[in-house]
Amino acid sequence: MRFAKLHGAGNDYIYMDARGQERDWNEIARRVSDRHFGIGADGLILLRESNSGDAKMQMFNADGSEGMMCGNGIRCFVRFGLDGNALDSALNSFDIETASGVLKVRPIWENGEMSRASVSMGAPILAPLDIPAAAPSGLDRLIDHPLTVSGDEILVSCVSMGNPHAVHFLDTPVEEYQLTVIGPVVERHAMFPDRVNYEIVNVLDRDRIRVRVWERGSGITLACGTGACAAVVAGRLKGLLDDSVAVELPGGELLVSWPGEGGVVLEGPVARVFEGEWPD
Repeated sequence: MRFAKLHGAGNDYIYMDARGQERDWNEIARRVSDRHFGIGADGLILLRESNSGDAKMQMFNADGSEGMMCGNGIRCFVRFGLDGNALDSALNSFDIETASGVLKVRPIWENGEMSRASVSMGAPILAPLDIPAAAPSGLDRLIDHPLTVSGDEILVSCVSMGNPHAVHFLDTPVEEYQLTVIGPVVERHAMFPDRVNYEIVNVLDRDRIRVRVWERGSGITLACGTGACAAVVAGRLKGLLDDSVAVELPGGELLVSWPGEGGVVLEGPVARVFEGEWPD
């Protein structure tokens, strides 16, 4: 099977054209993602035929579980589709079917190459049952909601961007936080029936934040597009941020715009690393 490895701000995935193919993709995702015995990635993304868009993106996390959406992954997905002629380079935008709905991706070209893209991510989901997150009856959103983790209480704001996120704003530097210890506990907390992505955030200014991410099924990642969106939405709802925010992540910078209602727009880089053939 031919593959390509691409990344968006360090959030790296293996891409394969799976049109007309049926395999044990969960197991393949786990094996190719292994950074010691496989290719090494945060997961596997497949290109499939779509009945409702220009192409369908199916994604798997590094542990083999199937994911819903990836903001960095979908930008790279369009680059993969263009490079393989599965998408028409004459078009200005593409409707990409995902497990979270059809999203519009607009390539940004530089010297004849797609180097960036913006993604219309849809409106954030705030209703606890739809995130999903268990909550006391009567609450229509969870902002600075107390969560007991390993005997300590933290405050999380819960948002779904097609996948669930718990956002924790810190007064101390995110670099000093024990994310490898706390992240897996939050991910599997009983409050989140489908597990959750966990973001820790420093507000640097009203138009700039710094974020680290523990991604469900993958662990610490260098970037997370939906996580960046969730962090900006939560900060905007808390009155900490303006409409357009630069999000600093360990792997690079993403731009997120949200005026407080309607859809979120994510913009970020796309990079092709290498291609090859997987022996299965």
